[in-house]
Amino acid sequence: MNIMSNFRHIRVEKGDDGVAVIVLDNADETMNVVADEFIAEMNGAIAELRDDAAVTGVVITSGKPAFMAGADLKLMVSCYGRMTRPEAYEFSQNATRMHRALETMGKPVACAMNGLALGGGFELALACHYRVLADHPKAIVGLPEVTLGLLPASGGTQRMVRLIGMEPALDLLLSGRSLKPAQALAAKIVDAIAPADQVVAKAREWLATNPEPTQAWDRKGYFRPEMRGMLVPEVAMSASAAAARVARDSGYNEPAPIALLASVFEGMQLPMDKALSVESKYFARLLTNPVARNIVRTTFISKLAAEKGARRPSGIARATFTKVGVLGAGMMGAGIALVTAAAGIDVVLLDRDVPTAEKGKAYSARIWGKAVERGQMTQGQMDAQLARITATEDFALLEGCQLVVEAVFEDVGIKGEITRKAEAKILPDAVYASNTSTLPISGLAEASSRPDQFIGMHFFSPVDRMGLVELIMGRKTSPETLARSLDFIAQIRKTPIVVNDSRGFYTSRVFQTLVFEGAAMIEEGVEPARIENAAKAAGLPVGPLALLDEVTMDLCVAIVGQAIAQKDPNYVIRGGLPVMQRMIELGRGSRKAGAGFYDYPADGSPKRLWSGLSREFPLAAEQPGQDELKTRFLYVQAIEAARCLEQGVLETAEDGDLGAIYGWGFPVWTGGTLSFIDTIGIAQFVREADRLAQAYGSRFAPSQWLRDRAARGEAFYPPAKAA
Repeated sequence: MNIMSNFRHIRVEKGDDGVAVIVLDNADETMNVVADEFIAEMNGAIAELRDDAAVTGVVITSGKPAFMAGADLKLMVSCYGRMTRPEAYEFSQNATRMHRALETMGKPVACAMNGLALGGGFELALACHYRVLADHPKAIVGLPEVTLGLLPASGGTQRMVRLIGMEPALDLLLSGRSLKPAQALAAKIVDAIAPADQVVAKAREWLATNPEPTQAWDRKGYFRPEMRGMLVPEVAMSASAAAARVARDSGYNEPAPIALLASVFEGMQLPMDKALSVESKYFARLLTNPVARNIVRTTFISKLAAEKGARRPSGIARATFTKVGVLGAGMMGAGIALVTAAAGIDVVLLDRDVPTAEKGKAYSARIWGKAVERGQMTQGQMDAQLARITATEDFALLEGCQLVVEAVFEDVGIKGEITRKAEAKILPDAVYASNTSTLPISGLAEASSRPDQFIGMHFFSPVDRMGLVELIMGRKTSPETLARSLDFIAQIRKTPIVVNDSRGFYTSRVFQTLVFEGAAMIEEGVEPARIENAAKAAGLPVGPLALLDEVTMDLCVAIVGQAIAQKDPNYVIRGGLPVMQRMIELGRGSRKAGAGFYDYPADGSPKRLWSGLSREFPLAAEQPGQDELKTRFLYVQAIEAARCLEQGVLETAEDGDLGAIYGWGFPVWTGGTLSFIDTIGIAQFVREADRLAQAYGSRFAPSQWLRDRAARGEAFYPPAKAA
């Protein structure tokens, strides 16, 4: 075996049988990634193997547990504002040319993927003539770039559609979903699966058949109907349907799905090399667009940093939890118990009586039972997880708990009584967390005999599907309590943000501005359907009127009443309150009450806007345009988020943006509330906010603090480092 050793990130092994094996083995990272040095080394290896008459075939595999990931996303973020479109085009073409050299080297190339292959890693596999994937649950493959505001940049859009056809290719490309081995084989994006330790042998078997050393699309006579574009009715229909799906699912705020669709459609009507150039041009547009920067920064870089402990105080020993108490077995408590038990932690689920506690435990049985039916877990696994949850009414069973999460009714008196009973039983150093969405933590901590160990831990419903947890520091919460709380959040695999105490904290406080703005529009006579459609057109998952029905108008009115009664200096007067009060008078205060802004038919048919809204709240003769309503929704939330940062409720822009995206569904294309301001440009944002304040009220008025930042040109994120 002859081993070429003049590379850092790859190893080339030449055998006596004529097969050369390229082993990807990044010298600097635990994962193989696409980078300039790697591409240069691959180009060198390809040229040498191409010119070596003794080499009859090539296998590409990995020396690491995974096969290969894509490019460094931190680099992608730094490209915005520092890379021109021609430079971004060349950035794409660098890897594209390497892949093209590989598939046209005149020798058959088999890819032996021993593990995960995503993004640029799977694009490398697609450039090979044969693909073997390890038959292992973690060996997923796919092209997820669209979820990051980008598209595959080194041939993925062109090879995928030529390999399996436009419709199935677009399904994978536009969703960005990854496939497990059996799914990938059924989708025909891999040719074979084998045990991880046999993928290279399987690849060698294929090479032994003396296969054609070219891709199908490089052979004379290759044809797919998609190559004739709109001249083929089926292709025209498929492309039109795909465009409609993009508009439905992504609207017109996210440029990546639109660019991806155009790249596929245009590229299929061109020779391969021209098609690859089209792909690179669309990629360059996306890479130099702030949307990709926003999405990658918040949903990948900031999220990963938060999950790895970016806000964890240093110098404090890490805690591992084996027993946790959950006080209250309602919807929230039941969900918290589920995710805690799923993480391998014993849970004491306590409520006023055993039947109520058992009802909370039954929620886990119901959710996991469905997972068993879908084949996502075994009955044995379900039984083991259920056995970790003890449903009880006895506070004595809390003995030995290292942490308790209180999730009872939002009443200061009830919460105080529960706190005193629980603290009498739990470990002296245990963390006491209150799952509240609005009540100030410092006030709740007054019932505690150890307020330094008291923290807010705001989960989102449904807990088993919502990944965010908002940790709220009270005035006396210690750094040790924060550190241990973050350790617990990491153990149950959630994404934390850390905020300081305030009415509504961060997420509930800013979320309220959205629903109040919707009610204010009703008060102004805006058509209800126009309101809901504008919110969804902005990228919000649900309209504000539907949201008000879900959260209940009574709660919103009560929060305003509390803020006014307590003369909260941070409370901003908002429109829409009279509308909510009138709806409550009419007995239409929420979905739970049976009626709200929407009717909820008893026969289970889809909800519909209440026809009586225009009678109660007459429509204005002149209706605003959709863009104006979209602007109001986005600005009112961003203004309040900036106030939270100014007042110290937020300490970092990253927490603000993560909370916005994952807490209440602020449009992902913006990157979050504070990224949205940076994207607009802080000076332009202030000018537009002033216009909105003059037109609709002081809730839009920028503070002097924000004006001063605008005057200094001080963004919420520092300029990216040069790429």
